[in-house]
Amino acid sequence: MGTLIDASVAIAGERGGLDPEQLLARHPDQQLALAAITVAELLHGLHRASLGIQRTQREAFIEGLLSILPVIPFDLTEARVHARLCADLAAKGIVLGAHDLILAATAIAGDWEVATLDTRSFPRIPGVRLADW
Repeated sequence: MGTLIDASVAIAGERGGLDPEQLLARHPDQQLALAAITVAELLHGLHRASLGIQRTQREAFIEGLLSILPVIPFDLTEARVHARLCADLAAKGIVLGAHDLILAATAIAGDWEVATLDTRSFPRIPGVRLADW
């Protein structure tokens, strides 16, 4: 379908001084979106930022992303995929972060790729396609 942008990519873009449109302009031929869990991660980072210019810049970046990208919800379909992923990985002794598994379930359920800088967790999740960013 398209590409879900992981928090790691969004944060790298923000730290690199890119505005949201510059970040997205690097991939003009891709349908891009954010998973609801990624939005939660980004907003968590905003609320933890110290007051002042860092917080103001972070908020502007996040709101810029939200103004141009759709947010893909986590609902019953994604919950079913998430439960299966968690059970399958647990049976293999693989423990991954809950947010990564929610993003993976969202991607799998909607036939999305994932753009991430996390080369440790996502390749261990069966069925997740990683975007070449």
